[in-house]
Amino acid sequence: MTPGDGPAWDRAALVSSPLLATVRPLVERLPAERFPSLDELNALARERGLRSGSGAPITFVPSAPGKRGAFDAQYEVRIFRDGAVPTRAESWHDLFNALAWLTFPRTKATLNRLHHEEMLRRRGEVQRGTARDLLTLFDEGGVIAACADPSLPALLAGFRWKELFWARRAEVVESMRFKVFGHAIHEKALAPYKGVTAKTLVVDVERDTLALPDEALTARLDDRAAAHFAAPGALESTRSLHPLPILGVPGWTPENEDVGFYDDPGVFRSGRSREKKEAP
Repeated sequence: MTPGDGPAWDRAALVSSPLLATVRPLVERLPAERFPSLDELNALARERGLRSGSGAPITFVPSAPGKRGAFDAQYEVRIFRDGAVPTRAESWHDLFNALAWLTFPRTKATLNRLHHEEMLRRRGEVQRGTARDLLTLFDEGGVIAACADPSLPALLAGFRWKELFWARRAEVVESMRFKVFGHAIHEKALAPYKGVTAKTLVVDVERDTLALPDEALTARLDDRAAAHFAAPGALESTRSLHPLPILGVPGWTPENEDVGFYDDPGVFRSGRSREKKEAP
């Protein structure tokens, strides 16, 4: 959505949406009657001590076109070097990106650092490469799935949606938590449709971790996701992130209280729809 597109600002509606639960604590601190200003977002950034991948203090700045092709003007480079995150006024997409920085500061900084490293390594090459493709997929469309039952992730990875979300629904509710990371998924949650699909990072956790207060759990998963992406080999294949039709998650739409919801093969596919050659 471009600035001015999408629904009018309605904080009460945002707070009540289960698809926006990950950023709810921050949304509750935003103005009730209007889009937040950059000054308000920057106050939260200072409060939380946000830093870029290089350690530069994060500031949300007005979006302005850079010199075409100039390395220093590129989006991730500006963030890494200066901490400047271009943020358009009244843009849902950019607002949710800011909320992702505020909610997952360690992971966002790690992704930024890894983008910058890859850009330097591949400077002058035409193709972005698999590593940056994976980083972008997760940044835009990622979900972190915390799981305390080792038998459930295989069902997600194997596209066994009905078995996971219906036959073993009670176990999913008890043993899994889904945290939306990607700002594009949050934007789509403003007007969700059945085919919205995220890219999932599964994180194994102890049951005690799932019992943490919600914001503490989010912070714990932020640490775990940052460590995952920084580990050797984490960026070798985009297939390490499992597709997830988000409206299949129990509680995220009343429609999935009917078993027939999971019988739509166009959404709940039995496998990847096509093979995609990884970029070199």
